[in-house]
Amino acid sequence: MVTKQEMIERQLKGRGISDPGVLKAMEEVDRSLFVPEDQQDKAYEDRPLPIGKNQTISQPYIVAYMAEQLQLQKEEKVLEVGTGCGYNAAVISRLVKHVYSVEIIEWLAELAKQNLAKTDYVNITTKHRDGYAGWQEFSPYDAIILTAAPSSIPKPLKDQLKIGGRILAPVGRMNQQLVMLYKTGEEEFEEKTLLPVRFVPMTGRADKGGSYGR
Repeated sequence: MVTKQEMIERQLKGRGISDPGVLKAMEEVDRSLFVPEDQQDKAYEDRPLPIGKNQTISQPYIVAYMAEQLQLQKEEKVLEVGTGCGYNAAVISRLVKHVYSVEIIEWLAELAKQNLAKTDYVNITTKHRDGYAGWQEFSPYDAIILTAAPSSIPKPLKDQLKIGGRILAPVGRMNQQLVMLYKTGEEEFEEKTLLPVRFVPMTGRADKGGSYGR
């Protein structure tokens, strides 16, 4: 059985994760609280784990890598699109002022609430809704992170980002790339491709060609 400390040392530090805040967050968040009982002995293995109905919890390395790339700050407000079981939101919450997280699958949104209730993370607000539309009520955001892959980054998410903010998202259907989008003006963005990834496709409006009525 892999221990949390082995995960930190081998899977994270050993693969180049060096941000002290990210490493501390990964150590503070108990991944075993977010996996089913029959997966407890595998909680700190560096791979996705099944959490039911063909859904998974992300591997620790990719959670840490994405958090490190975003260079999150304590005073920032973050939108997460794709709450899943709540693990990624829990990690990010240790690095920022507040996390707002949306999940399109109703039972997953409820599972995340139950999992997060087991913790002391009071700076996370979740909601069951289609992430394509973001969460206008609490915008603009300093950073937006997607845990499911659209074919292109939805315009509503770009609109809800502060100038100077960044969006980190897996983009593509068959051949996905992890992309960082920096907002440099009201309608101006700079894009940086980081690495090939494999995430579940974004569903809802994103799966219907991205049509969106404002």
